[in-house]
Amino acid sequence: MLKKDIRIQSSQGGEFDCYLVTPDTAAPVPAIVLASAVHGVDKDIRAIADEFASRGYIAAAPDLFWRSIPGPLSRDDNRTKERSQPRLDKIRTGETDLVDTLAEVRKQPSFNRRAAVMGFCYGGPYAILGPKRLGYDAGISCHGTNMLDYIKELEGVTQPVCIIWGDQDHQAPAPVLDAYRGVPSRMKNVEVHIFPGVLHGYMMRESPKAFHQETYDFSMARALSILEGLRGEGERMRKAG
Repeated sequence: MLKKDIRIQSSQGGEFDCYLVTPDTAAPVPAIVLASAVHGVDKDIRAIADEFASRGYIAAAPDLFWRSIPGPLSRDDNRTKERSQPRLDKIRTGETDLVDTLAEVRKQPSFNRRAAVMGFCYGGPYAILGPKRLGYDAGISCHGTNMLDYIKELEGVTQPVCIIWGDQDHQAPAPVLDAYRGVPSRMKNVEVHIFPGVLHGYMMRESPKAFHQETYDFSMARALSILEGLRGEGERMRKAG
């Protein structure tokens, strides 16, 4: 696979960094765009992008904080709060960056024109907003934060959406979990998984107290299954044969 750091032209002016990994294949494949936690495109996010590419998918991880404090920040850097607020405004601005990132992914020769967005923590809402109005074909949220602000955005979404938490996630208290638990019964395209004893940040190996291998593996498996569903019928038949 080919790993590179690129610059993407923002439709609002300026440029931002993006980590792009392409698999070793000439066949058309889907892509996944990673909306990072507030720590940015750090070692964890790059490793997850690499894993998707190793499985045969294009992966891109844009710096959604380039307008304020760009680049990755360590877990103990107090600037994370500064660059994440005001949250609703920052999420809205990030929507533009995700549209621009998808436009850049479309330039890849092996892209099959279908993409999912996978959000972590701060980036969790994009799992809903991406399919809702940003041109993505699916969304996955892992330990997403402030998700109650976006539950109404699910109305009208017909693409696959997968939302995963641990029940010990301090960023997803009981009212949030209860609200989302009821969604799959009325929206068959939405799946919600809540794991007992799992903390906030379970996808992040650089947070050893929170990282949870089994839930990580489950989340990756669900994302890979969704990506497999975004392959063209011809490609699925070729693989099966």
